[in-house]
Amino acid sequence: MSRSAPLPEGEGIKLVPFALIENFLDMLLAERNASLNTRLAYGRDLKDIAFFLAQKNINLAAAREEDLRDYLQDKALITPRTQARRLSTMRQFFRFLCSEQHRLDDPTRHIEAPRLGQVLPKYLSEEEVEKLIQAISKTKSHEAARLRAMLELLYAAGLRVTELVSLPLSSIQFDRALVLVKGKGGKERVVPLGEPALRALKTWLSYRKEELDQRERRSPFLFPSRHGQKYLTRQRFFQMLKELALEAGLDPIRLSPHVLRHAFATHLIEHGADLRSVQTMLGHADIATTQIYTHVAADRLSKAVAEHHPLGRSHHKKAADS
Repeated sequence: MSRSAPLPEGEGIKLVPFALIENFLDMLLAERNASLNTRLAYGRDLKDIAFFLAQKNINLAAAREEDLRDYLQDKALITPRTQARRLSTMRQFFRFLCSEQHRLDDPTRHIEAPRLGQVLPKYLSEEEVEKLIQAISKTKSHEAARLRAMLELLYAAGLRVTELVSLPLSSIQFDRALVLVKGKGGKERVVPLGEPALRALKTWLSYRKEELDQRERRSPFLFPSRHGQKYLTRQRFFQMLKELALEAGLDPIRLSPHVLRHAFATHLIEHGADLRSVQTMLGHADIATTQIYTHVAADRLSKAVAEHHPLGRSHHKKAADS
């Protein structure tokens, strides 16, 4: 886990280029159509870097290559993936400064990103997903109906959690058995829905119409927050999943909305879905991002052979004994 540099005191705070950072973040929204979450993430990274440098009486906007290397080296305890993200943030910020003529050189141009080993995404087995669904099926209430609909929809369509909680009421098209999703960068995609998800959604909509108060029923969102002012938060849904995992006898640490998104993609690949279709349903801009799921499926098949095939078991035992 990364540790943030302490907030500079006194004169140190003047060394943090807040205005330039805000201008950069505004550019991300205006020109690149970045999401609010992306803007917040870039802002946190840049302020962490700026506060670190301010302790050394260095303004981020005037930082040299060696200053930035000092920061990355100081952050050696964080994961290479996080270091790579911080470096990417630096690069984009300094390219912005150069394009706006706040400086002439890019001090990140010779800094190499750390080597990243391939990390396969975590996911649940089909049996574990079924345990979750069975656990939530035991309870009859509008809260249970909502969670069942969200769970089925997440697993059936592979949505990102922000996409799920913010779905408009009009996004579900029962006559065409699909959901319209607005993803990253405002890009829209269409994802087909199976019968279990459609049934769960119909049950939830019935509860939504009969059990919720008037303000919630008037909400334009499929899963309105209490009093209908907005939609259910990502944090609340995350908490609900953790509680459900305990009821299903699963380790709550292993369960998150993104793990279910990974399960959706992995199970599709395992059952023969083509990569382009999975890419479209996930909303990946680059098919290389989707290809990771072929490695997950291959890795699982290799383990199955090693553990269950007669020759595989023999080889697996020899390897364990050596």
